[in-house]
Amino acid sequence: MTDKASNSKYPSLLSDFNLGGIPLKNRVVMAPLTRARAGSERVPNELMAEHYTQRSSAGMIIAEATVISEQGRGWIDSPGIYNDEQEAGWKKVVDALHAKRTPVFLQLWHCGRASHSAFHGGEPAVSASAIKIDGDTIHTPDGKLPYETPRALETDEVASVVQDYLNAAKRAKRAGFDGVEIHSANGYLLDQFLQSKTNHRTDQYGGCLENRFRFLREVIENILTVFPANQIGVRLSPNGIFNDMGSPDFRETFTFAAEELNKFKLGYLHVVDGLAFGFHEQGEPMMISEFRDVTEGPLMGNCGYDAETAEAAISGGHADMIAFGRPFLSNPDLVERFANDWELNPPADEKTWSAPGAEGYTDFPFHPDNTDAQGKI
Repeated sequence: MTDKASNSKYPSLLSDFNLGGIPLKNRVVMAPLTRARAGSERVPNELMAEHYTQRSSAGMIIAEATVISEQGRGWIDSPGIYNDEQEAGWKKVVDALHAKRTPVFLQLWHCGRASHSAFHGGEPAVSASAIKIDGDTIHTPDGKLPYETPRALETDEVASVVQDYLNAAKRAKRAGFDGVEIHSANGYLLDQFLQSKTNHRTDQYGGCLENRFRFLREVIENILTVFPANQIGVRLSPNGIFNDMGSPDFRETFTFAAEELNKFKLGYLHVVDGLAFGFHEQGEPMMISEFRDVTEGPLMGNCGYDAETAEAAISGGHADMIAFGRPFLSNPDLVERFANDWELNPPADEKTWSAPGAEGYTDFPFHPDNTDAQGKI
């Protein structure tokens, strides 16, 4: 245990951890946060490198959701990993973090129906089934527009999307990432295939649990040809309502998914178990402890945790790491603040979350007593 951990109120949270051979200096993970600073060409840049480097005291960083293809787009100015320029941009970010000895994974993302034809030259977004998000509007390159009904992927099209995931993983490997996280949460494409609310298919990708899991399985099997299992994570959100999700059979679905993922002996399972973003109320929520019953490998909790609840989850054996999202927005030195029991900065203004430029991104102060702040401004 490090001195920082032993002298803190949160010794378990701040203790080091071996993630499948990747040493983590603490168990505080920076969650993937969609911040929309990559510009219209979706190329990671110096401002993004500064933002991540400021937060390099995290045990590990999961870089923001990154689209695997043009078809996967659905968020303005979010980064991509499907061309040479994007790959080179990410390499600069990775190199900056490795200089601080901070491991970084890349979250691979396809928005599916959480998109709009304005992102795709007038062509509809794709999903498991032609079921529209029940919501008001989506931010598009043409402004706020109503959600549209997506087009169901044809059976023989699924393989091409799996190939996009594989190509993205290859680029992530060349860019130097320590691993990848497969985004199968929050109502995006893989989650749309997994959940019965959005998957009404009658082919081999729909119906029974095994069929609904098939797409995710094929993505994992292909990425395993690029990264070893210990360098692959998967994110699930069993309780979430984001992007109009929540299935009556959610407990059965996510228990099955966790059991199947366990067979791959992946680096970690990342579960958005907290209810801070809402709960679909289809039954009792699935907490991280329930996943411990069916998961042998490392578990990461997420959503609404603070230092005390994170410490309790880890010291109680329910989780191995906790990912923090919003607290990292306005506290680049979040780990040091936990270690020294320093007060956190006021929460970031939501208007700056996806706004361009440094405001609300790289301009948050480090604690005045943090004399060894990395990247201090």
